[in-house]
Amino acid sequence: MYLAEVKAWDIIKKQYRYKLKSYFGVFTSLVVIQLLAILFSFNGTGMSGGSSASLDYEVHYLTSDVLQVFMMIWAFITSVLITTKAYRFEDAVFVTNRWISHLSSILFLFTASVFAGITVYLAGHLFKVIRFMVKEHSSIIVESVTLSGLLTGVPASILYIFLFASAGYFVGMLVQFNKIFTIVVPVIFVGALILDGIGGDPTLLVNAGTFFGSETSFGIFLVKILGVSVLLLLGGMGVSSRLGVRK
Repeated sequence: MYLAEVKAWDIIKKQYRYKLKSYFGVFTSLVVIQLLAILFSFNGTGMSGGSSASLDYEVHYLTSDVLQVFMMIWAFITSVLITTKAYRFEDAVFVTNRWISHLSSILFLFTASVFAGITVYLAGHLFKVIRFMVKEHSSIIVESVTLSGLLTGVPASILYIFLFASAGYFVGMLVQFNKIFTIVVPVIFVGALILDGIGGDPTLLVNAGTFFGSETSFGIFLVKILGVSVLLLLGGMGVSSRLGVRK
């Protein structure tokens, strides 16, 4: 039977469902890492305080920023792992080609990003409740959650995680193409940070964060994130097409 006789979308769906089941450990690791992130966030992500003649006070800021960072790192590492031969060879059980395999993997990564983004929001509220219960507090001020904030905050979290997943997919494919990139990529990244900080006013990460984080229009933010993610994924797919017999 030739691949042309089978609908590509049907194969993609079958591979996608297969990967959801066989990569279940990815979601288990997500829960473990979130618990670890909650532990790191337990004392808050910021603090201020002051005193007067008869009053001393401390203010601890509780946010889900640490959870978000951990999830972005998790997404990057997960994407690198699924580009390895051990994972890619599992697609051999299907009548498929390399591009269909890529598309099913991208669907899986996006699903994992959605799950991670939603759980970041839920876990962020969970650890605030836990901390309030186990710590002594005189008072607690909770920022009100609005519908508009929820409808933009959760998708933004998902998109950031998917961006890092796309970057991990690209880097993973580079490493599969040539193992030298295992050394080259970290060296370039760390070297760029060092060179950027030599002048005492680092701007590399600041500019990257500003490019995405300072955008006030969610529509433009969406275009930026998806645009960069698509370029990274296409780059990974392009590198994979040159693997040849190494696959």
